[in-house]
Formats: sequence, C-alpha cells, structure tokens
Amino acid sequence: MSTTPYPKLQETLWHEKLDNGLEVFILPKPGFTKTYATFTTRFGSVDNRFIPPGGQEIKVPDGIAHFLEHKMFEEPEGDIFTQFASQGASANAYTSFDRTVYLFTATHEVEANLDTLLHFVQNPYFTDENVEKEKGIIVQEIDMYRDNPDWRVYFGLIEAMYQKHPVHIDIAGTAGSVRSITKEMLYDCYNTFYHPSNMTLFVVGGVDPQETMDRIKQDQASKTFSPGGTIERLFEDEPVQVKEEKKVLELPVSLPKCLFGFKEEAGDAEQDAVRLELATKLALEALLGASSTLYQELYDDNLISDGFGHEYNTGPGYSFSIIGGETRDPDELVTRVSQALYDAAAQGISPDIFERTRRKKIGAYLRMMNSPESIASEFTRYRHKGGDLFNLVEVYESLTLQEINARIKEHANPQRRAISIVRSGTD
Repeated sequence: MSTTPYPKLQETLWHEKLDNGLEVFILPKPGFTKTYATFTTRFGSVDNRFIPPGGQEIKVPDGIAHFLEHKMFEEPEGDIFTQFASQGASANAYTSFDRTVYLFTATHEVEANLDTLLHFVQNPYFTDENVEKEKGIIVQEIDMYRDNPDWRVYFGLIEAMYQKHPVHIDIAGTAGSVRSITKEMLYDCYNTFYHPSNMTLFVVGGVDPQETMDRIKQDQASKTFSPGGTIERLFEDEPVQVKEEKKVLELPVSLPKCLFGFKEEAGDAEQDAVRLELATKLALEALLGASSTLYQELYDDNLISDGFGHEYNTGPGYSFSIIGGETRDPDELVTRVSQALYDAAAQGISPDIFERTRRKKIGAYLRMMNSPESIASEFTRYRHKGGDLFNLVEVYESLTLQEINARIKEHANPQRRAISIVRSGTD
C-alpha cells in the first residue's frame, strides 16, 4: 500500500490496486466522527454501445445504467436500505452521464457497513419477475420528471445541443426503452462494467487506513472474478453544429425558466480535461458569478434571481456550459449575457478580476475539503478525468490570465450556442 502526502492540505491519501484490479483509496480524517464511502463504476447513461473485453458489440436500451442501479439494491433476503439503516447508516446511489455511484455515510459500525456495500454491489440478483416490477416504478419516475420544469429546461438544452451523442438522452431513458430491458441485458452490463478493474472504492473519515485496507483486501480475496480487460465504448461522430438554436416548451410555471450554453467540439476537452474544466469554470465565475458587475446589473433590473448560475460539464465525447435560471424575459437575458461573454472574448478579463476570482475558487475548494461527502464524490470524478482532486490548488495557481482569456474566446462561440426555455402558455 502506498501513501501520498499533501502537505499544503495536511492530508495523506492511502492507495492500493488489488489483485482483481479494484483501486482502493482511503483518506483518514482524525477527529471526524462521520465516515463516507463510495463504490463507483465507470458506467453511465452514455454507455449504450460497447464492446466488452474479448466480446462482440452490444447495443443496450437507453436508461439501462440507471435501471441497473435501482436493481442492485434488491436481494433475496430483502431490501439493502433496511440493512444499512439497522447498522446506523444512510445509503444511496446515483447515475450520471459517465458513472454510477453507490454510497453510505455512518458514524459507527463502519466496518459492517463497508462489508454490506461491497457485498450488495458485487452480488447482483436479477429475476424476470423483479425486473418486470421495476419497469413500472421507473416509468412512473420518468413521467414525474416530465412534469418537472427544472429538469425539462435542463435536458431541453442538452437535447438542443447534441444530435447523435447519447448525452442528450435522459439518464433514466424513455418509457419505451425501459420496457424493453431484460434480465439478460442487465447481466451483460453488470458483467462488463461492474468488474473490479472498472471500479473505484473511496473511504474518507475517522478510520484507521491500515485496518480498513486489510478488511477490504480480505473481503475481495474471498471472492472470485473473471479476468478483466479493456471495455471499448462506441459513439457516433457528433456534428459540430447544435441540433436546434432554440427549444421552447410550455409547462405551468410562474416565471419562465431559461438556460443556454455553448457546445464544444468533441475532443476539445480531452487534452487536459481537468485544467480545461477549471479554466472554464474560473472564466464563467469571473464574468457571471454573484460578485460580478453583470450579475448585479441583471439582478437590479429584475432579470435574474438568486437561482441564476452556471456550470461546465465534460465527459467522453462531450463538453458544454449551462447558464441561466428563472427570468421575466428570457430573450433579454440571453442577449445581455451572451454579449458580455462575446465582449470578454474580444477584450479579455482584467487582471484584478482574474486574481480575485482565482482566490475565491481556491477558498471554496479549501472549504470543500472539510466535507467528507464532497471529497468522496469529487475525488472519483476527477480521477476518471485523469486528475487528482488534491492537486487542484496547484492547477488553479498555475492558470494564467492569458490562458483564461484564450479559453473564453474559444468557448463562447456564437455558432455553437443553444437556448432552452420553459414558459407557460400565457407568457
């Protein structure tokens, strides 16, 4: 087992890659009563075409990663949530575009809860009956989200941006795709993506790292796994152009919801994904953050509320920004914010604003390091991008004003902008 010290953060990360390929990371937090653990597989909603190690191409229904996440919690002896609760833990799971995460948080019986986490994720139990029962539950969930204006405006933007890449497909899939899922398909996906060599276990909190690692190794050594291998993920070529410049949906809302953003060409964010992500987020924060001049002007003009914000997403074959929130006038909001971005692309950000924003981002990062939940979630996300969560301060410190200004110019391309609006029929 190796240790990596981070003197600036006063942290030491313990790491070992086990014989079966599972990577285990432990971050001890002396004095913390809460422990947080995540068991993550690199399998998300975009992974609907793939070639398993030594196999043939498989095409699976949309939403199957999310469906599989639901089914993992069911075992012959009962519901896993009940077992975690009886051991004083709170358990959960979620599926994103590119990963599925199983987790628990606990203040005691950490060893028992860790055993439970490893057991249920590595012991699938799918039957024709329980798969059929789950379909109705997930279709109801899909229907519920179709009535959610925040979800519809968010995915409406991604649908407007992407023509072929599966990132534009709802993470839960559609009612039709869910109904076509079979037990055999679930086992195909499980056997491909839930192999230990495609997974990461991260434990953070008041634990003894050596004892915890020994327990994990003992657990894994007692199980038998087939040899791992390389999974080939298949994606159609995504056109540079957005699918629709503007997508409008009518739902009953008190105020229109408006999101817009810029789609980047596939591969733009794959050279140095972490550095590019931090540079883009810093640029957007400098121009659109709550302390920016533009934000204050928009707020004073009653164009935005506290919910106005921005984000930047990257993953295999996609990268895009999302900007916006509730507004009385979507068209005016898009025009004014877009123009501010275009002006910044032409003129650049001032050195003072750049330095102030960088310090703000570093401060937010250091505060995050006191949250076991945030550390566990963000560590794996950056790990999958080839980065190290604990080195982000160094990346922020190495960013230059010239780099940030070049990034704005590259990203804020009016030819790649898309808009999504949800408004009531009377607006």
